[in-house]
Amino acid sequence: MATSATLAEANAAAGDAAREARAEVLQRNRADEKADGGEPKISKRVTRASTSNQEWHKFVVDVWLTDLNPTEFGVYKRSRNRARSRQFTQDMDIYADVIENGERTGLMGFRKTPWKVNKGMDRRLIFKLFTKSMGWRATMDLMIGRSLQLTIGARGLPVTAFSINTDDDDFIIYLERSAFKWPLLPEHFSFFLMRDGKPEYFRLQRAFINVGGDYTLYDQNNNKIGYIDGQILSIAGKWKCGLRADLADKKLLTVLKLFAGMIIFNRGARWHMWRLWKEVLAGKLKPTLEHQEADLYKNPRRVR
Repeated sequence: MATSATLAEANAAAGDAAREARAEVLQRNRADEKADGGEPKISKRVTRASTSNQEWHKFVVDVWLTDLNPTEFGVYKRSRNRARSRQFTQDMDIYADVIENGERTGLMGFRKTPWKVNKGMDRRLIFKLFTKSMGWRATMDLMIGRSLQLTIGARGLPVTAFSINTDDDDFIIYLERSAFKWPLLPEHFSFFLMRDGKPEYFRLQRAFINVGGDYTLYDQNNNKIGYIDGQILSIAGKWKCGLRADLADKKLLTVLKLFAGMIIFNRGARWHMWRLWKEVLAGKLKPTLEHQEADLYKNPRRVR
C-alpha cells in the first residue's frame, strides 16, 4: 500500500498537471479570441457612437497561389490542425487568408475530395472558415439536391444554393443564386438572418461591369450596406470587402467572408449544376444524394 508521503506526492503532482492543463486551455482560448480580430462575441450590433470615426468595417480575403502554404505544410502541422479542430478533416486544403486591420484574423479551407475527386451528384463544394489558430468558425455547403431542384425549375439556368452553419447560431443560413436572370445582366444572391426572432433579408448584386468579381450588399430596404471589390491584378484572387460599421456584427461578417471566399468557385459550381441538369434531362444520370448532404434535409421533428 502507498504510504501517506507517497499519496501526498502523487496529489501534488496531479495538482501541478491540472494547473498546467488549465493554463494551456486558457491560453488557447485567449489566442482564439485575439484571432477573431475584435469581432463581437455576441450577435449585438455595434452602435454608431462606437464607430463615429470608422464608416466601414473592412477586411480582405486573399487567396494563395499554391497549396504549399505555411499553415498546413508538413504532416506534423496537419496533424496539429486536426487536433485543434475536428472540423479540419484529412482532405482539408487551406487556400485563403482573412485579413483585418493588416493582420491575419482567419483562414479558409475547402475539402478537396468531395470537389476534386468525386463525380456526379457526389461532387460537392464544402468550405470552412477558421480562426487564425484553427478554431472552427463556420461551414458553407453547396446543396446539390436543392441546387438541382432550382436549376430544373429554371429550365437549365444554373441556380446554386448554399447552407451556412456557424459556431454560435441556432439557425442555418441559406444563401441562393436567383433564377430570375436575363443574359448579360448581373447575377443576384439572397439570404436572411434571424435576429431577435425576426428575419432580416439581404441581397448581393454583381456589378454590371465586372472583371475581378465585384458585388454590392443591400438590405431589405435596398440600402447599400456592404461591398466586395475584386482586385484585377491579383494572381490567384484577392477581394477587398467592407460592411457598414453599425451593422458589422459577427453573423453578417461571417456570411460576407464566406461569400467572398466562394467567388473563386462560383463559375465551377454553376457549370457543375448545368452539367448535372443536362445529364438528368437526358436520362444519363440517376439522381442520388451523398449521405452527409441527405442528413441536412432530414426533418428535425422526425421520430428517432
